[in-house]
Amino acid sequence: MSKNKKEDIELKDKTSEESSRESAPKTARGTGKKLKYGSMSMAVVVVVIAIVVLLNLMCGLIVKRYPVKLDLTGDNRYELTDETVDVLKKLDKDVEITVTSPESMFESLEAQYPAVMAQYYGQYVEHPFTMIPQILEKYSVYAKSGKGSVNVKYVDINKDPDVIARFSKNYSGDITEQSMVFSCGDRVKVIPQRDIVGMIVPSRASTQGNIQMVFNGESTITSAIMSVADATPVRAAIVSSLNGNSVVNNNGASVAYSLEQLLDKNGYDCTEIDLGTDELADNYDLLVLCCPAYDFSEDIIAKMSDFLYNGGNYEKDMIYIPSLDALNLPNISEFLADWKIQINEDYVKDDKNTVMISNQLYPTVNISDAESLGTVANDKLPIIAPFARTITVLSKNNEGVVKELIKSSDTSYTSSLADNTDSSERAEYTVVAKARKETASGIKVIGSDILVIGSPYMVDSSILDNTNAYNNAEVIRTAVNTMTGKENGAVIPEKSLQQNTISLKTTGARAIEFTVIIIIPALIALTGLVVLLRRKNR
Repeated sequence: MSKNKKEDIELKDKTSEESSRESAPKTARGTGKKLKYGSMSMAVVVVVIAIVVLLNLMCGLIVKRYPVKLDLTGDNRYELTDETVDVLKKLDKDVEITVTSPESMFESLEAQYPAVMAQYYGQYVEHPFTMIPQILEKYSVYAKSGKGSVNVKYVDINKDPDVIARFSKNYSGDITEQSMVFSCGDRVKVIPQRDIVGMIVPSRASTQGNIQMVFNGESTITSAIMSVADATPVRAAIVSSLNGNSVVNNNGASVAYSLEQLLDKNGYDCTEIDLGTDELADNYDLLVLCCPAYDFSEDIIAKMSDFLYNGGNYEKDMIYIPSLDALNLPNISEFLADWKIQINEDYVKDDKNTVMISNQLYPTVNISDAESLGTVANDKLPIIAPFARTITVLSKNNEGVVKELIKSSDTSYTSSLADNTDSSERAEYTVVAKARKETASGIKVIGSDILVIGSPYMVDSSILDNTNAYNNAEVIRTAVNTMTGKENGAVIPEKSLQQNTISLKTTGARAIEFTVIIIIPALIALTGLVVLLRRKNR
C-alpha cells in the first residue's frame, strides 16, 4: 500500500471518529435545552398563578378591611354616605342588628310595594327594598375600620322566638316580624316594619307632575346605631301637654314632631311628657318647648326654672321656640327675661337675600357666632328662616350671658305680627340666641343653657328633611349638640333614586367574585399548562 493511500485511509477514519463524537453530544444538548426551557416555562406559570391568587386574596382582605367604592349605579344607592362612614369609623362599641325575618323578606316587600308606588306616585323604582340588606352589609364592612363592629343577622322569629325574648328586659314595646332590632349592651332600639317601608318615599321637592323618590333609610339606620352605642344619651323631654291639655295647636304639634325627629335621629333619647304631672330633674337632661299656645301659671314657670337650676348643680338645658300666633304670654316672657332674652312681636323680611320655596320667597340667615354655635360640617348650603321672630338681648344685672348665634342679613327689615306694618330700618336681626347661667364648682365651671329659635319654620320637616338644599338640620343639630355637650351625631342626606340604574344584586356580586377568584386564575393556569405541553412536545 502506498504511503498516500495509507494517509487517506487514516484521515477518513479520523474524520469519521470525530463526526461520531460530535453527533452524540448534539442530541444530548438538544434534550437538555428542551428540559431547561420547559422547566423555566413551568416555573413562570407557577409564579404567575401564585401572583394572581395572592393578589386576589390580598384584594379580598383589603376590600373587607378598607372597602373600595365600586357602586356602578347612577345614584350610588348601594354605597354609604361620607357622614355615615365617619360615624362608623368613630364607633367604639359592638352593635348588633337583628332583622326579625329571613333576608327574603326584602324580596317580598319588593314584590308588593313598587306596584303601590307606581299606582299612587306614578313612579317605579328599580329594586327599592333589596338594596337594604346590601347597605346593611356595608355597615358591617365599614365598621371594621374603627374600634367597634356592626353585626347583622336575620332570624325567623316564628321558628326562633327566644331571640326576641332576650330583648324584653331592656325593651318594653312589641317586636314583630319584618322589624330591625338594634342592640348594644342593655340599650335596644326597634325600627318597625312600617318605618322600613317608609325608607323609600317621594322627596319633599316633588310636585304632582314630577315625583322624585328618595331613600332615607340610611339616616334611620345610622341614627339607631348611634342611639344604642351611646352609653350616656341625652334624655330629652318634649312637652306635648299640660295637665292633660295640649300645649300647642296643630302647627305647633308639627314643629315639635319635626324637632323630635331630628333629635331622635341624632341619638337623643326623646320622650313626650306632660309638663304639669311628669317629674323633670331626675329623668331628663333637655327640656323642649315648641310654640306654646297659651301662657303658663307661675307654678309651671317655677318648675321649668327649678329644672334648669337643678338644686345648684345646673347642667340642664332647654330649647324654646315661640309661636307666631300667641303673642301675649307675660309669665313665659318674664321667665325668658330672667335669662336676658326678649322675643319681639315682629318677624324678619328680606327682599334681596332669599330662597323661593313653593312659590314664596323666604329670607336666608347667617351664623354670627360660629364659636358658640359649634363647628358645622357643611356651611355651603343656605339657612332658611321663614317668619322668624326677632330676639333682643336685655341688659340685666345677673349672671346670665347671651350669645347671638344666627342673624339675618343687613338688607333685612321687620314686619309687625299684630298689624303687618313694615319697618323702614334695614339691619341685621338676631333670630337664634343661646342664654347661659353658670357658677363655679371647685375648679370646674358648670351651667345651664336655653337655646331660643325665633322661627318655628326653621325646624319644619319640609326644610329639615331637605338636607341637599338647606343647611337648617345641620346647623340646629350642631347648636343643640354644642349646648348639651353631645359629641357624636350626623345629618345624613337623603339619597335620590333614579328610575333607570345599573343595579348589582347579591347574586351578581357573588358571580363576579367567583369569576375573579376562581375562573380567571383557572383559565390562566390552563393556558400555562397548554403552553408548557406544546413546548415540551416540540
